[in-house]
Amino acid sequence: MTSKREFLKMSVLGTSLIGLTGFFSKAQAKTAVVNKSVTTTKPVIKPIVVSTWNHGIAANQVAWQVLSDNGKAIDAVEQGVRVPEADPSVMTVGYGGYPDREGKVTLDACIMDENQNCGSVAFLQHIKHPISVARLVMDKTPHVMLVGEGALAFAKSQGFKEQNLLTDKAKSAWQAWLKESKYNPIINVENHDTIGMLALDNNGDLSGACTTSGAAFKMSGRVGDSPIIGAGLYVDNEIGAATATGMGELMIKTVGCHLVVEMMRQGMNPEQACKAAVDRIAKKLGDYKKFQVGFLALNKAGEYGSYCIQSGFNYAVTDKSGSKMHDAKSIL
Repeated sequence: MTSKREFLKMSVLGTSLIGLTGFFSKAQAKTAVVNKSVTTTKPVIKPIVVSTWNHGIAANQVAWQVLSDNGKAIDAVEQGVRVPEADPSVMTVGYGGYPDREGKVTLDACIMDENQNCGSVAFLQHIKHPISVARLVMDKTPHVMLVGEGALAFAKSQGFKEQNLLTDKAKSAWQAWLKESKYNPIINVENHDTIGMLALDNNGDLSGACTTSGAAFKMSGRVGDSPIIGAGLYVDNEIGAATATGMGELMIKTVGCHLVVEMMRQGMNPEQACKAAVDRIAKKLGDYKKFQVGFLALNKAGEYGSYCIQSGFNYAVTDKSGSKMHDAKSIL
């Protein structure tokens, strides 16, 4: 026969279990909302390719040829960014890029595919296409990043030929800079105009690439965010991808592109995620009006967006409807 004390214990336990059941039901409901937020019922826009700055239009056209032929996103982004790498009129990427303060053109690049395979090179000299060297680091070595003389030796072992990357125009700009030797980056004026490219192919896979000659007249040996996975580029094939432009040191300090992708994982659309990352950087800087930071993101549904500190950052989008330029929204 059950005593009164035992009866009361059982009653309290039963009430607690009912409360816990209600708690777990609410928790499960919240989890369902979170999980739902990282998926979409909208039609997926694919293939699509997005890239930073005006030189992204020409780069996108080559990437689009790969995508429209049912090619892979990883091949599209590599072939796409090779365009500005070879264009001497683009003085912030590859051949013709502004040199460091020693008069040497040093290049950084990284690439990442849908399976989180990635490759990177930094402080690479005498090789026109660092993005293709980064691709081979990814495909043919057990490493992620090679730098300096090691990166050059690897490139030569893979058949790349050394050449002089310093054009007369870039040399003249360097010689003019030497008169005062004042390092004063100019916002949005051919100083941080990295090209970052993101693509979603017909198979629904994402990839990204980023390549640059870095900040003009930088200290010898300086490496920015462009070759650093998570800072200048990040791809998560379940969620989306992001790339960055602007003052690379700020993206490194915040692991900016990884942050953007994680914000998309939490349910933000690409523009919202880019804004959240920019806002975080601006808040920590305090004097953010002196700097430029911009992010460009593409999610699994083919939705894209961007955000930056200063106005003036633009990006190119190419899909079945054609190519167009967009101005990024900004704090200022």
